[in-house]
Amino acid sequence: MPRLLDAYRRTGADLPFGDPRRAHGVAMEGYFWRFTRPDGTVVIALCGVNRSPTGHWATLGLAGHPHGFLRTTAHPIADADSHTLGASAGGAFLGDSGSLRVDLGPDARLDVVVTDAAPWPHRMFGGSSVFHSIPALNQYWHPWLLGGTADGVAILGDRQVDLDGAQVYAEKNWGKGGFPESWWWGQAQAFDEPVACVAFAGGDVNVGPLRTEATSVVVRLPDGRVLRLCPPTSRVRTTVTDETWTLRARSARWSVDIDGSGPLRGAHVLPVPLPTEHRNVAGAIEHLGAHMTVRVRRDGREFWSGTSRLAGLEHGGLDRAQAEVLRRGRHPDAADARPVTP
Repeated sequence: MPRLLDAYRRTGADLPFGDPRRAHGVAMEGYFWRFTRPDGTVVIALCGVNRSPTGHWATLGLAGHPHGFLRTTAHPIADADSHTLGASAGGAFLGDSGSLRVDLGPDARLDVVVTDAAPWPHRMFGGSSVFHSIPALNQYWHPWLLGGTADGVAILGDRQVDLDGAQVYAEKNWGKGGFPESWWWGQAQAFDEPVACVAFAGGDVNVGPLRTEATSVVVRLPDGRVLRLCPPTSRVRTTVTDETWTLRARSARWSVDIDGSGPLRGAHVLPVPLPTEHRNVAGAIEHLGAHMTVRVRRDGREFWSGTSRLAGLEHGGLDRAQAEVLRRGRHPDAADARPVTP
């Protein structure tokens, strides 16, 4: 039985009441942290643990708003923990459920401890609902940390950024081939109510010849309860461009409307891995300080509404992101990166 369960998890799937934070052994295990100070600062850190025919390697990134800073690299050493939440890349990256350290050079560092954690509530499934139990999907998503308090600092170029007291969000995504052909994502804190947290993720989903689109919306309300609206129990309509995000999510009792926007000129172009090719390419247009409004209704009556001006909004796709890099006069495979010595 244990061998059968291990084989099942290596497809990317999880049994009900399993822990989707643990590494599955697929081609890409992605780890992402976002730190938001309501006074206007956002810092993100990412690590993709990728599997190629010659071994594991990492996609690493550190970026900030309003500083305009971005540093990314492909690192030759990577490991993902199969027992709990954890990712590492030599001395360049080390993250777990309570702390995060990033060292991409003397001018690209982060060292943070997380307290007052608000983890995903223990439910039958994670952020992707029943999709977690379907083997061999191209992508899965789970927002495992919906709040917390940071204690630490980041070095972004020539600036030292104080992150003490920043709100914390973290998630994990994974899949058999890296990223889907097209996807959209968003996350926001810095609402008037400090407990509130909003996240969504969607894109092209396929298993074998079957293809569809799916979006999951997660809202942590000011009273602490967590809503997840995701097919098949909810209907989510999504319209996305590189500068606008419109989501309408409906379940039997709840409805969530999300409207986000950000100017393309201010967005970062983030890398995504091609795991088997052992390289990163421009793949995601991401706004770090975008505008988001959220309206939540229960039984047709407004339950909560909020606005964040420090939202993260992403529109992903290799053709789209590489075209934007070319428009900015760079090579489509380029990243704002410097080599990192293991």
